Amino acid sequence: MTSEERRRRNAYLARKKRRKRQRTIQMIKRGAILCLGVFLIIFGITRIFHKEKSAEEVQAKKTVQVSDEKGEKSGFQQKVIAQAPDYQVELLTPNPYSRPQTALEKINGIVIHYTANPGTTAKQNRSYFEGLKDKQTTKASSHFVVGMEGEIVQCIPSTEMSYASNERNNDTLSIECCHKDETGQFTQETYDSLVELTAWLCGKFNLPVDNVIRHYDVTGKECPIYYVKNEDAWDRFKKDVQKYLDTYGTEPE
Repeated sequence: MTSEERRRRNAYLARKKRRKRQRTIQMIKRGAILCLGVFLIIFGITRIFHKEKSAEEVQAKKTVQVSDEKGEKSGFQQKVIAQAPDYQVELLTPNPYSRPQTALEKINGIVIHYTANPGTTAKQNRSYFEGLKDKQTTKASSHFVVGMEGEIVQCIPSTEMSYASNERNNDTLSIECCHKDETGQFTQETYDSLVELTAWLCGKFNLPVDNVIRHYDVTGKECPIYYVKNEDAWDRFKKDVQKYLDTYGTEPE
C-alpha cells in the first residue's frame, strides 16, 4: 500500500470515527431532550394537579369558614339574667290531673295565662291545682302563678309538663297571672314580676322574646283576656321583657 493510499485510508477512518462520534453526541442530545421533555410534561401535570388540589383545599377551607360564620350569625343566643326572681317553690303532689311528671324534652316557648278567677291569690290557685288529684274533675296546672302583690309560686318543675296550653303543653312553660276584676288587667306588682320572671326564663332557656305567646295564640281562647282585647298592651309587655333583658342581661359564657 502506497503512502497515498495509507493517507486516504487514515483520512477515511478518521471521518468515519468523527461521524460515529457525532451520531453518538446527537443521540445523547436527543435522549436528553426527550428526557427533558418527559420531565417537563410530568412536572407540568404535577403542578396542574397540585394547583387544582390546592384550589380545592382553599375552597373547602373557605366553604367551612363561611359555613361557620353563617352558623355563628344564624345561631341565636339570648342574654341571661344572673339573678333569679324571688319565688316560692311549692310543687304539686304528683298525680294524673295536675302534675303527671311527663318530661319536657325541649322548651320552645313561654305561654302567658290569666286565672279567670278575679280576686284569688297565687296560693289559692296553687291549691286549686293541688285539689284536682282528689276531685279528678279536670286536668289543669301551671308551672308558675304570679299573685296580685307580685308574689310568684312555682307549682311544676321546669323539666316537667303542665296542663295549661293544650297542644303546646309538651314544649312550653306556662305562667298563670292573678287579677282583681273581670277585665283581667294585672296590677303593677303582678306586671313587674311577670316581666322579670319571663325575662329570666327567656335567658335561662335561650328563648327569643318572640317565643313568648298568649294562650290565645295557641287555641283562640280569650286568655289572658286583657292582652287579647288590648294588642298594644301585649306588644308593650313584650318590649318591656326585651328591655329588661337588654338592661340587666349579660352575654352567656
